[in-house]
Amino acid sequence: MKISGKTKVVGLFGYPVEHSLSPAMHNAAFEHSNMDYCYVTFSVRPDLLEHAVKAIRALNLGGVNVTVPHKEKVIPFLDRVNEEASFIGAVNTVLNSDGALIGFNTDGRGFMESLAEAGISLEGKTALVVGAGGACRAISYYLSQMAASLQIFDIDERKVSGLVGDLSAIRSNVSRAGNLESLHGADIVINATPLGMKDSDPQPLNLSLITREMTVCDLIYRETPLLKAASEKGCKTLNGLGMLLHQGVLAFEIWTGIKPPVEIMRNAIT
Repeated sequence: MKISGKTKVVGLFGYPVEHSLSPAMHNAAFEHSNMDYCYVTFSVRPDLLEHAVKAIRALNLGGVNVTVPHKEKVIPFLDRVNEEASFIGAVNTVLNSDGALIGFNTDGRGFMESLAEAGISLEGKTALVVGAGGACRAISYYLSQMAASLQIFDIDERKVSGLVGDLSAIRSNVSRAGNLESLHGADIVINATPLGMKDSDPQPLNLSLITREMTVCDLIYRETPLLKAASEKGCKTLNGLGMLLHQGVLAFEIWTGIKPPVEIMRNAIT
């Protein structure tokens, strides 16, 4: 990749960011498309987030992705956010449009693309999401459109009640799962917690409750112990790499206005 005086810079705001696969994915796409762009990471401490957002304008960055812990806290520093991101309450992509900073959330659509790509249909199905944080808010906005029924569980009762209340204002098929003593007739189970990033983590749910008829998804990028156990039971499984890929594809389109080479991006992260 050649850097010139005209190179447009996009990147990632997060803390930490050293583990990110996004630079490899986006830079491979820019290079393949012969585009004068580059993607870099910015390790932004939480107390410096406002300064970092102002720097998007000051440095004329094309835009940024936003990851933990900034997805919710970045919103007050933007000029506007689209309807989807406003409902979700989190932004993962910012576009610098002639100095106006516009926030989007591509996580939910990215997850739905990964389901479709894997041949996983939600029609007539009951979905159960474990964890009611930002990732759950993003995917539930779309899951509740497509599934017959959506149930959400979190040990933080206030958080899950708030999310179910927000979704129930626009949907009629969303409910709170009060416990995980059963999986409440779920056809599709999705782990939206960080549990499983380390093999020493506790399981997000009781593995004995999983049956071979279920589809089990995890938003973590690798094969977690949950996915391994589900696979051994004969379940169809899906990790978070597809979501990472497709949210990145959508961000690329927002920044550049063109569709990226999806297979090039996929090969860069697998």
